[in-house]
Amino acid sequence: MTVTLPRQHPSSLCAVETTTVERPRSGGPDSGLGGNWMVIVENDNHNTFEHVAETLARIIPGVSIDQGHRFADAIHNSGRACVWTGPREPAELYWEQLKQAGLTMAPLEQH
Repeated sequence: MTVTLPRQHPSSLCAVETTTVERPRSGGPDSGLGGNWMVIVENDNHNTFEHVAETLARIIPGVSIDQGHRFADAIHNSGRACVWTGPREPAELYWEQLKQAGLTMAPLEQH
């Protein structure tokens, strides 16, 4: 089985560069939690740009305050933005931490 592992690029909205690695098959095609999951923040009327930028920089690895502001702009202008994509377990962790910080979160989506 060939598995494609993502390398994160937080400066672009969920852009993923990939590396292919051979791994033995461990189950059927519908087993497990594989694949990439998207963490999506939605626009709301109660979070400031600064809070969104600071929260993203604090929680999402590799996101600077400047990148957080670019994400905040994208969220404001588009109504939502994917702020991280990758394996399900860290996606769930980042989603929960962002929600606890008060950001409005869309349900996790498989990419």
